[in-house]
Amino acid sequence: MIRAALLMARKDLLLLCARGAGLAQALLLGLLLLFIFSLARGIAEEFSAQAASAVFWMATLFCQVLIFNALYALEEDNGQRQALLMLPVPEQSIWAGKGLAGMVILLAAQGVFIPATVVFLDQDIQGGLLGGLRLILTADLGLAAAGSLLGALAQGRAARESLLSVIIFPLLLPLLLAAIRLGAEAISGAGLEEAENWFRLLLVFDGLFLAAGLALFGFIYNAQE
Repeated sequence: MIRAALLMARKDLLLLCARGAGLAQALLLGLLLLFIFSLARGIAEEFSAQAASAVFWMATLFCQVLIFNALYALEEDNGQRQALLMLPVPEQSIWAGKGLAGMVILLAAQGVFIPATVVFLDQDIQGGLLGGLRLILTADLGLAAAGSLLGALAQGRAARESLLSVIIFPLLLPLLLAAIRLGAEAISGAGLEEAENWFRLLLVFDGLFLAAGLALFGFIYNAQE
């Protein structure tokens, strides 16, 4: 399964980067969101670290939706969904491979969003590099696991008949809340007494989304036919 997932991720990264449209749309939407919020700031008014962190993660979330829709649309556009399902590998390897590819692209997008947050929202990142990296990797793992399920739900006939793709967004709120609070700490450099509790919440939701993906993906992806 691991080898199949890695091959799937490599294939999707090559195809998506070759086309470029999906990645460009995700980046532009995130940057546009950051720029619009920067215009909402009054003269001599400063964004708090928590507000800047919230805008950053909102941009990340919108970027995640476009990335995974683009990844799953690769097979829809070419009529290759059935070919994927006929491969002699576990169906979960499709979910894992696309999740891995999406996480790589999301990290690349965040590499653009972080300096944009500093410039547009006038932030001075004072927190430690390792703490910020740990936060981004942990939060992105959960976003990728849930996003890969959301991308499968957004394709095919069942997507027009189901509200499950809408239900997933509220499920992400605890993960985003924890990421925003820890992101504010990473920006301001001011430690939170409950920082480890927020980080443990991130880990719990990562585990929940990973388990849900492994258990549900086969039913969801087959139901789209």
